[in-house]
Amino acid sequence: MKTYNKIALSALGVVVFLLAWEAVARSGVVPARLLPSPSAVPAAFLTEFKSGTWQAMVTASLSHYLVGLSLGTFLGVSFGTAAALWGKWDAFQAWVVRMLRPIPAIAWIPFAIIWFGVSEAAASFLIALTVFWINYYASYAAVRGVDKDLIELGYAFGQGGLFPRLFKIILPGALPGILSGLRAGLGQGWMTVVAAELFGISGLGMRMMEASGLLATHIVVLYMVTIALLYGVSDFLFMQVQSRVLSWQR
Repeated sequence: MKTYNKIALSALGVVVFLLAWEAVARSGVVPARLLPSPSAVPAAFLTEFKSGTWQAMVTASLSHYLVGLSLGTFLGVSFGTAAALWGKWDAFQAWVVRMLRPIPAIAWIPFAIIWFGVSEAAASFLIALTVFWINYYASYAAVRGVDKDLIELGYAFGQGGLFPRLFKIILPGALPGILSGLRAGLGQGWMTVVAAELFGISGLGMRMMEASGLLATHIVVLYMVTIALLYGVSDFLFMQVQSRVLSWQR
């Protein structure tokens, strides 16, 4: 199927979904306070935008999202790469990883509050935890998957030292897998933003909770759409960067 046909079908699917949602909301089968119509969202956006609330919430969420994303990505890639390269370090931390990995980020909320208080640092910590594990395993698998023949070839051409081997052979070979982990972390980070803000940290999640308490579900939907758009934009930009970084593969 051609690209423009796929785009047209995808757009048609969105239109049909919105029309069906609008029809159900207007039918009265579900009370409007429980299921607002899509047509109510633009008015909610104008109200929030004119008051400055929307801008303030987006800016607040972006600030701790970017901090958590950056920290979690850096540490995840670093630890994952180290574990894949050095067998002793891999064995040393293997059981610790198995113990900590199944614990979801939201389970760390009590400690986040105790350690950092109800602050942006607490939200960034929770986001970093989520992003860390995604990048850890993506980097670990990507580095372990590098062709061993390439490494042997590097030794033959005098590139057997740690840094030449790492930066000229291993990381370039593992880069597609590492970037896939980064992309997955972008989405998971936004999912964690809402959970991280539910206990009073300023941002999109907090505003959604305030609105739900007042049964202002049209405002809740507005911020759900906002999160989706922010992720969509960040994912699109990342894909543009990724295509340039991996242009050598074409």
